[in-house]
Parts: sequence; structure tokens; C-alpha cells
Amino acid sequence: MSIFSTPEQLKKIQRILYKYASLPFYNDSIPGAVMEGVIAHVRGGTVLNIYDFVDVIEQERGYGWQVKSTKSSTPVTWKRAKIPNSQQLILASREGTKGLENLGNAIIHFCNQHIRESFALYRLEQLGYSRLIVYPDRAIVYFEKQLCSKEQPDLFDPNNFSWRWASPKVTTKKEQLPALHGIHKLTNQKWWAWHGLGENQLHFSGEKNWWPSHNDPHAIRFNLPSAAEKLSIEEFLEILDRDDFSS
Repeated sequence: MSIFSTPEQLKKIQRILYKYASLPFYNDSIPGAVMEGVIAHVRGGTVLNIYDFVDVIEQERGYGWQVKSTKSSTPVTWKRAKIPNSQQLILASREGTKGLENLGNAIIHFCNQHIRESFALYRLEQLGYSRLIVYPDRAIVYFEKQLCSKEQPDLFDPNNFSWRWASPKVTTKKEQLPALHGIHKLTNQKWWAWHGLGENQLHFSGEKNWWPSHNDPHAIRFNLPSAAEKLSIEEFLEILDRDDFSS
């Protein structure tokens, strides 16, 4: 068995998701908790239901998966990144490049340490990424990616990023606090946005660089049912009312 699903397991994931989206209460998104349950069911794992880096584990083989499910336009949140000594680091970051670098390095260290803790706590050998992307036209992409191993647990290199504070955004209601942006040096793309002046959310827009090519063997693409193909509430209640449907 591999950290990656087999073609048969990928088909099973597709089948379950299609049926879930056929239910009358489906509303154009598949919650992360549902996706975690699907991965655990198909891979014979356990959903942790906590806020560690890893969401699902298969303890016997030492596999763990971070599971994400969002609409294609929704930014992925790494987690709330509460950086030690953040106030001092933020003040120093206002003074120049070195302070910015130190604050950015602390954020990357936080991400890598978050992963290391999961390796140690759950005695894992490999960590994978299970990702569902829902597009507005009912198109679905699900893919899997190997992230790191116990031997090489650090996912990000702080030397790959430069950092700068964004300009404050002014909305019709109030001025939003600026975020610290992490720029990937090789591509000059924004990969990170840390909202350390507010609720400490760390958004990972660089995740889009992990999205698969059309011939990726660890990805599947399909369409969810249209409105006409979904069960009506009456049909759904008929299923629940069947004598052979029991708890």
C-alpha cells in the first residue's frame, strides 16, 4: 500500500462524492469534515477531529494525510499561526529587511514545526495531501500529493521567500489591517498572507502551485450532478422511510 490511492480507490472516492452531491441538501460545496470521512473510509484510516496538521491517519502503515476541500476561488488556510514573540518580531519587521526576514523565517519555522509535531505524535512515516477543488460549473478535481517523510519532514525552505507588509485595505465599513505577504523568490508569486495584526490566520495561496496537470496519475476530474439529477427532498425522505433503512 502507498500514500497514494490506487485507481480503484480513486474511483471509489469519485463515486461517494457524486452520491453525496446528489443529496437535496448539497449546496455547491463539500465540507472538509465530509472529505476527511471519505478519505478515512476509503483508505481504512481514522479521522482525528482535531487541529493538528494531519487530519486522517492510517496508523498501521504510518500514513497521514492533510485534507482540504474548498471552492476553487477560496484561499486555503494553513491554520491560525500564533508566532512566539510575535509583537517584538512585528515591531522589528517595520525597521527593515532583516526584521522582515526574521518574522518570515519564524512563520516558515512554525509551518515546518507543525508538521514535525504530527510525525512525532502519531508515529508517522509519510505525510500526504488530499485535496478537493470544487469549480462553479460543477467540475471537480481531486488530487493527492506526497508532502514529506519522517526522514525529511521540513516542507518549506525559508530561503525561498522574501517578505513585505501589504498596504491596508479600505472597505466601505472599515479599514482592514494589513497582512504580511511571503513572496516565492523563484516565481515572484505571493505564496503566504499572515494576518498577524488580527486573528493570526495564515493563508497559503502558493498551494495552487500544487494543483495537478491533466495527466497526473494521482488526480481525478469529473462533474457533479446537475440540479435535475439530484434527489428531491421527497425522494430522499422516501429512502429514509424504507423498512430496510435502519440505524
